[in-house]
Amino acid sequence: MFVVCGEALFDVFATGETPSGLAMDARIGGSPFNVAVGLARLGQPVAFLSQVSRGFLGERLMRALAAEGVDTRTVQRSDAPTTLSLIGVDGRGVPAYSFYGEGCADRLLDAAALDTLPPGVKAIHFGSYATVVGRTAETQRLLVERAQGRALVAYDPNIRLNVEPRLEVWREHIEWMLPRTQLLKVSDEDLGLVWPGLAPDEFAARALGRGVKLVVVTRGGEGALGWTASAHVAAAPVKVSVVDTVGAGDTFQAALLTWLAEHDALGDSALPTDALAEALAFAARAAAITCSRRGADMPRRAEV
Repeated sequence: MFVVCGEALFDVFATGETPSGLAMDARIGGSPFNVAVGLARLGQPVAFLSQVSRGFLGERLMRALAAEGVDTRTVQRSDAPTTLSLIGVDGRGVPAYSFYGEGCADRLLDAAALDTLPPGVKAIHFGSYATVVGRTAETQRLLVERAQGRALVAYDPNIRLNVEPRLEVWREHIEWMLPRTQLLKVSDEDLGLVWPGLAPDEFAARALGRGVKLVVVTRGGEGALGWTASAHVAAAPVKVSVVDTVGAGDTFQAALLTWLAEHDALGDSALPTDALAEALAFAARAAAITCSRRGADMPRRAEV
C-alpha cells in the first residue's frame, strides 16, 4: 500500500468572455492528487491523505478519486473551501495567474488524520506546496518522523512560488527532509531555483551524504539522472510528440515507485546499475505518454 500526501484542487481556466462575464473551465489538479491517480492507474494500491472540502468542489474531487480506485478512507473532510488556481490572460494577452488558497481545506489537515492510515504501508510520498504551508505542513512533518524505519519516504519538492514565494522556506524544508527521505526526485528547474549554479551531481552527492538512498534529477526533454551510493545512470529521453507537459513529473514519480514495488525494491538502498537504468527508463516511458496527451492524463499499466 502506498500513501500520497498533499493537495487536491481545481485549476480554473478562463476560456473567453460571455455577455455577462467570463466562461470558466475547472479541471481537477494538484501534484499529489496526480501522483495518487498515477499509482492507481499503474495498478498500485494507494490511499490519499489530505483534507477535502464538503462543498460541491470537494465532492467532485472525492468522486474522481473513487473513480480512479484511490482509497479515500484517509481523507479528512471539513467545511473549509477548496483551493482554486485561476489561469487566464491579461489585457496585453500575457498569461496571468491567481491563486486562492488561504484558509482552504488542503492546508488544514490535522494530526488526527494520521490515525486513519491503513496497515501495511510500504511507502509514503510527499511533495508540492502542502509540505510548506498551514497546519498540513506540520502534520506531514509528524508523519515523516513516524515513518522512519517503517516505510519508505519519497519526496518531490515540486516548488510552487505562486503559493509560497519565499525560496528560503522551500530550501529549509528540503534540508529538513534530506536525512529523512529515502527516495528524492527533483526537477532540474526546481534545483536551479533553490540552489542556482549547483550541478546535479554535486546536489546528488550532498543528498546521498545526508542519508538519501536514491536521488533522481529529471531534466524534461533531456531525460533523467539517477544516483545511489554505488551507481549512476543517465536515462535518455523518450521521443514523443509533445502536446503539453502537465503532470509529467508526477507521472514519472508514480511510475518510479511502481517499478520499485513491482521488483520488490522499495527498501533496496543498493540498486545495481542495470536495475536503476531499467527503473528510470520505465518512469521516462510513462512520463512521455502523459506528455503526448492533453493535461495530466496519466497512463495505465498496460500502456507502459
